[in-house]
Amino acid sequence: MGQGADGRSASDRDADLLAAYAAGEAHAARALLERLGPRVLALATRMLGDRAEAEDVTQEAMLRLWRQAPRWRDGEAKVSTWLTRVALNLATDRLRRRRGVPLDTAFGEGAEPADGRPGVEAGLRAAERAAALRTALAELPERQAQAVALRHLEGLSNPEIAAVMALSVEAVESLTARGRRALAARLGERRGALTLEDGDD
Repeated sequence: MGQGADGRSASDRDADLLAAYAAGEAHAARALLERLGPRVLALATRMLGDRAEAEDVTQEAMLRLWRQAPRWRDGEAKVSTWLTRVALNLATDRLRRRRGVPLDTAFGEGAEPADGRPGVEAGLRAAERAAALRTALAELPERQAQAVALRHLEGLSNPEIAAVMALSVEAVESLTARGRRALAARLGERRGALTLEDGDD
């Protein structure tokens, strides 16, 4: 991450804000939420396909961060990495409790496309692919699903995933490779609709 004008990295500023919150400075909680909340919400939304559930996950992850604040020891982990791990586990718990998402929920907010609107057919195909991917992810072993979600939905590099999941880079590479193979097997004819390719790390 880049440094700000004060020479502090983003992770340093996150740790400073968390320490400020622990010291009773309420404004620090809002600042952290503005900095980290959107990323957590985006991850949860992509994994769950349901905005309301994703907001619940984001709220719970932030609450856990506030509770952790008094015990936070700077230098052990990045605040953003810790929060991503918590959000990932919360979303995975929700996926574990269900088997797939009905197609009509993939549009979010119960919205239905109007007849004849341009792009409706493409939207349906995209929604079907997203639902199929979430269903397949929910059927994978937990760690494989997490690694694949972070790599191909969140766009994290293997070293970043290793930090989030507290694994070696080699273990992450193995998990993502096995996860992609398992997804391809589960998706069958639909596997061509998904692009799960390795990127350079």
